[in-house]
Amino acid sequence: MRVGAFVLAAQFPGQGQGEALHRAVRTAEVAEEAGLDSVWVAEHHFVPYGVCPSAVTLAAQLLGLTRRIRVGTAVSVLPNTHPVALGEQAALLHLTSGGRFTLGVGRGGPWVDLEVFGGGLTAYERDFPEALDLLRHWLGESRVGSAGGRYSFRDVAVVPRPAEALDGDGTGPEVILACTSPTSVRAAAERGLPMLLGMHCGDEEKAAMVALWRETALAAGHSPGAVRAAGHVSAGVCQLADRTADARETLLKAMPGWLKQGLDAHVTVDGRQRAMRDPVAYTDLLCALHPVGTVELAADRLAATAERTGITRFALLAEGSGDLAATEENVRRLGAEVLPRLT
Repeated sequence: MRVGAFVLAAQFPGQGQGEALHRAVRTAEVAEEAGLDSVWVAEHHFVPYGVCPSAVTLAAQLLGLTRRIRVGTAVSVLPNTHPVALGEQAALLHLTSGGRFTLGVGRGGPWVDLEVFGGGLTAYERDFPEALDLLRHWLGESRVGSAGGRYSFRDVAVVPRPAEALDGDGTGPEVILACTSPTSVRAAAERGLPMLLGMHCGDEEKAAMVALWRETALAAGHSPGAVRAAGHVSAGVCQLADRTADARETLLKAMPGWLKQGLDAHVTVDGRQRAMRDPVAYTDLLCALHPVGTVELAADRLAATAERTGITRFALLAEGSGDLAATEENVRRLGAEVLPRLT
C-alpha cells in the first residue's frame, strides 16, 4: 500500500493565493517527514479551486525541497501545452531528481484555458490521442519527428534523454493518465498506462474501470504480468479526528465555501452550460466515500478500497480544513497512525 498526499493549492474564502501555495508546499514537506510515499500536484487555470497553474513547475520546487518522496502531477493538462515542451520538462525532472518524478496527464475540460493558450476545442475534443502519443515517443526515444494532424516537424534529437537517468534503469519517467470515462480508460489501457481515478468515484465505479482497463490491455497485447503490475492511483479525501463526527464537521464547515467559489469560477470556452455539483452534497459524498473519521475508520476504508478495486496507490487530499496547522497535523497523523495499520 502506497499512500500519498494530493495537493490542490485550494484557495478557501478569505485566503490569499500565496497562503494557498504556502500550504501546498508545507503539505509536501510534512508528507516526506511523515513517511508518505508521494505527493501529487494539481493544475488549474484562472480559478480559485486551485491556484497552481503549472503542476510541473511546482513539482520541480517540491523535488528540490525533498530527498525521498516521489512527486507527480495530477495532472498536467495536455491540451494547454505542446507535448514536446512537456516531455522536455518531464525528462529534466526525472533526471535531476534521481527518478522521483511521475508525469500525470489529462485532457482537462472545455474551459476558457483552451482559448487563452490557443489550443481551441479541437485540442480537447479531437487531438488529445495524438498529443499523448507524441509525448510518449519523446520520453522513450532518442530522436522524434512528427507528421501528424496537429503536430508536424522534422526529426530532432531528444535532449535530455530521460532514459539516461543516473539510476541506470534505462527508462523515462512514469506516465499516468487521468481517466473519467470508458473512452479514456481504453486509451490508457491500449498504451499500458496506469490510471488516475478521481475522488468523485466510489469503489464500485473504480472497480469497473479497472476491470475494463484490464480487459482492454490484454486485448491490446500487453502481458498478463504487466497488467497485474499496473500501478493505478485512487484519489480521495482524508480528514482525521478522534471522533468521526468531528472529522466530517471539519470538512462540512470548510469545503462547501471553497467548492462553490472555485467551481462557479469555471468558464467554458464556447458558452456551453456545465452543471456544477452542489457543494454541500458533494462534500457529504466525499466524507462517505473516503477516509474521513477516526484512524481506525480511515485504515479500514483504504484497505476496503484496495480489496474491492485492486488499487494500492492513493493520493489523498489533506487540506480540506483550509487551515495550515490543521493540514500539517492531518498529514502527520496519516503517516504516524494510519500507515502502520495498513502494513
